[in-house]
Amino acid sequence: MTPTTAMEAAPSAPHPSPTTPGLDDRITRALVGAAVGDALGGPVEGWTPEQIAERHGGRVTGIVGPWYGEDWRTARPIAPYHKGDGHVTDDTLMTHALIRVYAKVRDHLDAYAVADHLVPDLLSPRWIPELEAEALPLQRIFLAEKWIVARLHYGHIDPREAGAGNIVNCGAAMYMAPVGLVNAGDPRAAYAEALEVAAPHQSSYGREAAGVFAAAVAAACRPGATPEAVVDAALALAKDGTRSAIEAVREVAARHEDFEPALAPLRAAVEPFDTVGPDYRAPSLGARRPSRLHAIEELPVALGMLLVGGGDYRRTVLGSVNYGRDCDSIATMSGAIVGALGGEVPADWAATVAEASRLDLHTPARTLTEVAREVFARDLERRRAHEETFTALAGTR
Repeated sequence: MTPTTAMEAAPSAPHPSPTTPGLDDRITRALVGAAVGDALGGPVEGWTPEQIAERHGGRVTGIVGPWYGEDWRTARPIAPYHKGDGHVTDDTLMTHALIRVYAKVRDHLDAYAVADHLVPDLLSPRWIPELEAEALPLQRIFLAEKWIVARLHYGHIDPREAGAGNIVNCGAAMYMAPVGLVNAGDPRAAYAEALEVAAPHQSSYGREAAGVFAAAVAAACRPGATPEAVVDAALALAKDGTRSAIEAVREVAARHEDFEPALAPLRAAVEPFDTVGPDYRAPSLGARRPSRLHAIEELPVALGMLLVGGGDYRRTVLGSVNYGRDCDSIATMSGAIVGALGGEVPADWAATVAEASRLDLHTPARTLTEVAREVFARDLERRRAHEETFTALAGTR
């Protein structure tokens, strides 16, 4: 009898159809969805839901202008960044930078790929939408991301250990969608690769969130996946405070089908695990320190909004945006996950963001799709070689 391999024994996945997007569509929707969520959340980042509603005369329902209007160039704490009007932030800049690393390596990434390719990319001039100028991405990214360059380019730290000691935040998680997409359908592989890629950047629950977010994106790519299945896949891998925070948020989200009444309960659910404290712009003394008991706020809330939104892009992302606090990163994550599920990004939002940010949002998706297919082919070759070797060693048939 002919032996059956693990690959042959696995049930065949349904073929893509108009209602079941294929790999190309899912990667495009995930990456465009992340960028649009980032741009929608940018102008209201750092504020509370109540402040957002007061400033905008109600909930944000689309792309809005800067919080301080024409005074954005000088108003603190926003200056000198032009947040709003469809401009993406550092979340998208870092996501696209990681895609360029994949385009060079064309295989799974590790900590050394960050040192060899991501760091030089951050030191190469590019158009920065919020600065409305060409500049080094290093000049735009936050202190926790500047850490990568300081430790690897100037400090020559072992890439696998460079993240230790950094501010623990969502900085690594916010750009891990490409890792989930390259490992589409395999959350465990996405989790492991993201932990490796995040090692030069983050430690503790910041690194854990990067792994879990990538796993959620990979799980969302499975044909027939639902928001609930994505959260289940995330919980199957999440550890410590990250797992507890997601469980707490999931319990609350299950009771809501609209984001408005869910805003305060979701914050209350994640608050015990969040170290930043009630005032996002004035972090507590214990903020962003390593701990096995805590979690970043952004990922659990993004997953909560995914459940509340029921897989609909608008509901999911607008809920994330109107949550406030670090809502550009929350909307980046929820936008990527719901896009990978097949949620349709409003074309007018995507067009406005691309034009305002002077970014091609579709070419990175095509590039990553090519890379994902190449990596999968390599994985098949490696798996078959391993099966042959193990069979020879173990004498199995």
